[in-house]
Amino acid sequence: MFFCAISGEPPQEPVVSVKSNKVYERRLIVKYINENGTDPITGDKLEESDLIDIKASPETVAPRPPNLTSIPALLQTLHNEYDALVLESFALKQQYNSTRQELSYALYAQDAASRVVARLIRERDAAREALANVQATMGIAPAAPASEDVEMDEDTPSEGLPKEIVARIDETHQALSAVRKKRKAPEGYSTAAEIKTYTAKHTIPSLHSASPSGITSLAVSRSSPNHFLTGGNDKIVQLYDRSTDKVLASLKGHTKKVNQVAFRQKEGEPTLLLSAGADKIAKVWAHDEASDEYIPKLTIRSHKGDVTGLAVHPTSTLLALSSVDKTYSVHDLSTFQQVYRSAPSDEPFTSLSIHPDGTLLALGTSTSTIQIYDVRIGAIAASLTPPDAVPFNIHTLSFSENGFHLAAPSSHSTVAVWDLRKQKASTNIDLGDDFKVNKVVYDVSAQFLGVAGNTGGRVFMYKSWEELVRFEEGGEMNDFVFGDMGKEIWGVTGREVRIWSLPA
Repeated sequence: MFFCAISGEPPQEPVVSVKSNKVYERRLIVKYINENGTDPITGDKLEESDLIDIKASPETVAPRPPNLTSIPALLQTLHNEYDALVLESFALKQQYNSTRQELSYALYAQDAASRVVARLIRERDAAREALANVQATMGIAPAAPASEDVEMDEDTPSEGLPKEIVARIDETHQALSAVRKKRKAPEGYSTAAEIKTYTAKHTIPSLHSASPSGITSLAVSRSSPNHFLTGGNDKIVQLYDRSTDKVLASLKGHTKKVNQVAFRQKEGEPTLLLSAGADKIAKVWAHDEASDEYIPKLTIRSHKGDVTGLAVHPTSTLLALSSVDKTYSVHDLSTFQQVYRSAPSDEPFTSLSIHPDGTLLALGTSTSTIQIYDVRIGAIAASLTPPDAVPFNIHTLSFSENGFHLAAPSSHSTVAVWDLRKQKASTNIDLGDDFKVNKVVYDVSAQFLGVAGNTGGRVFMYKSWEELVRFEEGGEMNDFVFGDMGKEIWGVTGREVRIWSLPA
């Protein structure tokens, strides 16, 4: 390696002087010649033509900087880089600890605020209930909330159900309640011992589209047990025949995911397929005997938010809907007319269930409260709130067939069984911290309670609340249905419908 006689560093373009035979950096020696005209070493007269280029090999290799030409210099450089990394790591740790502390303060403040809100909601509901009791004692009708503006259009809240509808509900209530009090499980109905042995028997795969995938709701026909109805994230409602493994109808009309589906089956009248979606509408399809197809019969646009609940009244002539716009509505399936729409509540409605006798309507809210309305007059009959509950969405409800109990989530991983006579939770079923409740449903005999969640489905025995069986083959279960006579249990996992029953 050469070193420039002027700078002492390896030259980028080395040349040698014919006068002194010394190596120079061309840039530096040319500048010296222009200024002095002599060789800087010998002092002899020197011109640029007296410089001879030195051809280095390889030509592209740059000389090593002088500060990295020795081991001590390399060690010093590595030491400096290590110090810089340590300082940067220390600064990041300080920033991380500061962020953790800020997050801890924020979570503490949010938790405290949630507890205060829950306590205020309980106090408000207790005050409302006390006021309602006083008004009932004095014979004063409950007043509508003064803070709500009344819209003077076709969606204006109704005063109450028409008299003929109320008479129809009362007649159904009297007939059903008289029979229900003496009702026993039908002969041949599945027993707890049989349900404990249920195993997977049939799987219907690849229903609905793969994108966006997922079935959100399931309904099984009571008159034709091989027929079932599904709603999906793909905005489609499908009617399927299990016996032939064929899709009987693929019904379009929703523009967002379908939240709920149901059958309306009444002797002497066409079968109706019902659906409610996140696109703020509900749809009704009727079976046309001439073409043997389902044709659109009604599109309900009464609500201004996602329609979250759908249920057919025990009269089989009324349809109830709930929505996050804080209202619920009732529609006559004989005339396809809206017969009632409630005044806006204080909380969005996230689920709906109708009492088996037809006089009560349970509505879940986004604040962990269940509002129970007398469907005939549209007034709140009771308000149920789990004690010390952090507000959450109650997205599923189920009345027991005996009419005395209501099952609903009391948190994301627990289910409360409410005694409607005492308006208190008689039982709280803990499903484990890793469980998230998607659906609760009683069977028609009121002997069993089904729960679907993110790890599968479970069945519990009424009163003892013994867990009878778990269904975890397909992973997360979005919906759960007891089949005819309890002989089958249906569940929705992803794009599949699974059926469990007695082993062969």
